[in-house]
Amino acid sequence: MSLTGILLGLINVAIVVAILMLIGAVVVWFASWMSIAIPPAVQRGFMVVVFLIGLYMLVALLVGIPTVHIVTSG
Repeated sequence: MSLTGILLGLINVAIVVAILMLIGAVVVWFASWMSIAIPPAVQRGFMVVVFLIGLYMLVALLVGIPTVHIVTSG
């Protein structure tokens, strides 16, 4: 794998983690706007899940396995 491929893969992992964290922040903002409290344990749990997704994508990048396998014929 080339250095360019690794760099693009790292940027991809960072984008996915940032989008997931943005989704979580919007959910927390909307819940606070609706006066619904989200417990800190749930917020930490979400961050752990996002971390695990990012870690899986990083390991998959370094090992060379696809993170999503598209079913193809042939």
